[in-house]
Amino acid sequence: MIKPLDSSIIIQESGIHFGTSGARGLVIDFKSDVCAAFSLAFIQVMQKSFNFERLAIAIDNRPSSPNVAAACIAAAKSVGIEVDYYGVIPTPALAVTSMEDGVPAIMVTGSHIPFDRNGLKFYRPDGEITKEDEISILAVSAVIPSFEVLPLPSVQRRATENYLVRYLSIFSANLLKGKRIGIYEHSSAGRDLYVNLFEKLGATVVTLGRSDSFVPIDTEAVSLADIEMAKNWQCDYQLDAIFSTDGDGDRPLLSDETGNYLRGDILCLLAAQYLNIEALAVPVSCNSSIEASGAFNHVKRTKIGSPYVIAEFEHLMKSSGRVAGFEANGGFLLGSDIDVNSAKLTALPTRDAILPVLAVLAMAGKEPISNLVKQLPHIFTASDRIKNYSREQSLLVIEKGLSEPLQLLSQLGLGDVNVVKHDVTDGLRMTLNNGEVVHIRPSGNAPELRCYVEADSENRAQELVRLILNNIENMQV
Repeated sequence: MIKPLDSSIIIQESGIHFGTSGARGLVIDFKSDVCAAFSLAFIQVMQKSFNFERLAIAIDNRPSSPNVAAACIAAAKSVGIEVDYYGVIPTPALAVTSMEDGVPAIMVTGSHIPFDRNGLKFYRPDGEITKEDEISILAVSAVIPSFEVLPLPSVQRRATENYLVRYLSIFSANLLKGKRIGIYEHSSAGRDLYVNLFEKLGATVVTLGRSDSFVPIDTEAVSLADIEMAKNWQCDYQLDAIFSTDGDGDRPLLSDETGNYLRGDILCLLAAQYLNIEALAVPVSCNSSIEASGAFNHVKRTKIGSPYVIAEFEHLMKSSGRVAGFEANGGFLLGSDIDVNSAKLTALPTRDAILPVLAVLAMAGKEPISNLVKQLPHIFTASDRIKNYSREQSLLVIEKGLSEPLQLLSQLGLGDVNVVKHDVTDGLRMTLNNGEVVHIRPSGNAPELRCYVEADSENRAQELVRLILNNIENMQV
């Protein structure tokens, strides 16, 4: 039993912080009282704007997620809120059903970060919480009554079924007929659901790489081992594509017929074209081919993180009927209801892995996926990260770039170029006089420095990001 305490004090002392995608921290810091503090603060903030008697909760496959969920459920029940528990499902599947029901939701997930960390992602009855909601959750003084953490309740299947119906209702049962699709299951929260979905759409499914241990797949920085594994699988099984996601199933990976993974923003750019999207909100880290393609009436650049993308939707919908957004990690956010194949697809303003993948497969038809990519402007992006690099160190590198740009470029091994434009929307994005782009920012979820570059060839982009990160690691800041 836990004694009554104040949520704001517990949260402040917990070591758990909001990043670009929910509250994240070390597993050891997600103690029962901390989980309760976040849950009850969230409930109290939501009760100021919405009437509800239930809360939806789901989890990813992390070893720590069941215990975190059990504490959240116990806290909710201690203040008279019943819980619909959906077990291990993708984050967007939870969002689809909680929005349909008009109830708030909590997804227990750390997404792609290592298994020694976890997180809580919060949903209002009408979608993701805003940055203003985050501030309110941290500030509110919710009283935590005594409660007892009990075993998890029985899993309800309705959210899984709703998510499947969402896409089976707009795509033909023959969409993937004749296609061999590999599904890299690893420890993804949607690994069982995806097999069912792709088979119902006519594909021959080959399951790959299932793991009983948590695998931290980062769709924005795919490891060399995963890249090589995909190419080997394609050769071994003669696959038309390989599909996978990050840990909680809101960021996709899709390979072409050669086993090469498409970058998330390229995948989503193609999907947005197929869906006839008119206006886009995308983070500053996304590939410049979005504008260069000329496919959209309006493109708004934002800070990195889905809340910033979503915040632009209301403005864009004042002048455009078909609005969406996406991130460099491939998560696609549908900002407005649209018609797809003469059927209505309702807005889902949170990252989703399934819609962009099915859209691109539908767009390709019987043609190779690589042909779609070749038709886009030839602007190539590469990205990677330095792990265990503090936010303070990252900010010092950025400050150097603002105050002494030529000196920073020299230290990065780029002494023969100049900065013609810089963008500080999120970190430091430098456009160079040779047309290349270097973007440096601290991660919002972990102690990491991320680097994104653009160049006129894939090899040059990969070479450039390696050069920059190697030199940053050796810098004295």
